[in-house]
Amino acid sequence: QVQLVESGGGLVQAGGSLRLSCAASGRTFSSSSMGWFRQAPGKEREFVAAISWNGGSTYYADSVKGRFTISRDNAKNTVYLQMNNLKSEDTAVYYCAASSRLYAHSNYARYDYWGQGTQVTVSS
Repeated sequence: QVQLVESGGGLVQAGGSLRLSCAASGRTFSSSSMGWFRQAPGKEREFVAAISWNGGSTYYADSVKGRFTISRDNAKNTVYLQMNNLKSEDTAVYYCAASSRLYAHSNYARYDYWGQGTQVTVSS
């Protein structure tokens, strides 16, 4: 069992930055790949970024490549999402998720645990 709690969301102007954190509890964090997804009002949840169990590989959606960076600290059971050059279209609720797969992937159905989400609002 893994419990995930996101933090770090908020209101930021376009072009600004935010850093999201996801704190995990449970013994399996260090053997889980982690992902970030987001859901805007009226839209389906979409993949943002993922990282392998040891941080050795990462994977990004094209829409955030070059602007967002996912990282993890297994000693702290925490995964991060650094978001730079934010745009109004990045406004959404951001969720972190844990997968029993070791390697970074975007397959929504293969993520086993989800956090409650944190709101990110980018004003233009």
